[in-house]
Amino acid sequence: MSPLLHFVVDGPADAPPLLLGPSLGTSLAVWDAQVSALARHYRVVRWDLPGHGGSSTDLVGAGATVADLADLVLAVADQLGLARFGYAGISIGGAVGADLAVSHPERIDSLALICSSARFGDPQAWRHRAAQVRRAGTGALAASAADRWFTPAFADAATIAGLVGDQRAADPEGYAACCDALAGYDLRAELGRISAPTLVIAGRQDVATPPSHARELVDGIGGAGLVEIPGAGHLAPVEQPGAVLDALLVHLGHGQLGQLGQLGQLGQLGQPPSTDAARRATGVAVRRAVLGDAHVDRAAAGTTALTADFQDFITRYAWGEIWTRPGLDRRTRSCITLTALVAGGHHAELAMHVRAALRNGLTAEEIGEVLLQTAVYCGVPAANAAFAVANKVLYGSDDPEEDNKGGH
Repeated sequence: MSPLLHFVVDGPADAPPLLLGPSLGTSLAVWDAQVSALARHYRVVRWDLPGHGGSSTDLVGAGATVADLADLVLAVADQLGLARFGYAGISIGGAVGADLAVSHPERIDSLALICSSARFGDPQAWRHRAAQVRRAGTGALAASAADRWFTPAFADAATIAGLVGDQRAADPEGYAACCDALAGYDLRAELGRISAPTLVIAGRQDVATPPSHARELVDGIGGAGLVEIPGAGHLAPVEQPGAVLDALLVHLGHGQLGQLGQLGQLGQLGQPPSTDAARRATGVAVRRAVLGDAHVDRAAAGTTALTADFQDFITRYAWGEIWTRPGLDRRTRSCITLTALVAGGHHAELAMHVRAALRNGLTAEEIGEVLLQTAVYCGVPAANAAFAVANKVLYGSDDPEEDNKGGH
């Protein structure tokens, strides 16, 4: 039998399989924060790139391609008897998944591309890095890895040290071969061939594969959803583990509002997703981003058999389709929403959306301007009541528990 990538399996043997691919310079430990929760529902298979973690460098050589890496992953799946599987991958790990979805669509049940790309920048830059590593090793890259991988605010020293240690320990030839693979990778013309339900996750502060790369993936893959995570650099599953976990669980069909992890301030870019699963995933994210975790968790906790369909409807339609449309930014949508709520006299939801407007970047002064405008078109009594509500939220002792718990 040919040698295999090093891999680790977690979760029940009879559960649906889910393969997780790592980023360049890291090991399968990059998924440590999500694996226990995912393993409740899936047979989770994590693997190491050649020359990384426990995988041999000899699995690939100079001039390797992403397709070569994909073949190595298929060999692991075949060894485990996995005819079909879900797949999620970070950066080059995502590229491997996208290649599999194009070349072997019969094997892929679902796909999640995290901080990844259809083309990872200038090929010559990757060839230069490969030559540098072959000549001098990975030490210099390890010294700057934290700056490439995380935002300046990320302060988990132990986690950073562990991942940087993985980069430092990577075999230079294996690392360089993966750089060769990225140099030759360009799937832009093939994205339309991906038929698996796809979720793209971007770190808003990712300098290696910025959100524009994620948008290109979504634009090219029919029906794909896109979730953007603030406060996350290139290794979003490490820096914002709960956000990535919840987005994955919803995409895979096992997430509910407030059930597992914290989505934090997630967002969405690009065209609204065109499948219910993708709408639900982005809807949960955007709803939490705009209204806050506390409100969404209360709404979820208060869901009954009577209101469950309504909660699902507003998550998919209001938040997963309307609030995610690219035609207006969130500041503008907040202004429109405040005006509509003043006109309708919906004061409980007005208080909720005053808070939401602050999250979406409006200042107290700008909110005041919006309400002043409503005095002209909605009437002075309506605006007077609205100013009282907003004043309490902005400057008074505001209790969010008074919000309409079932509101949207």
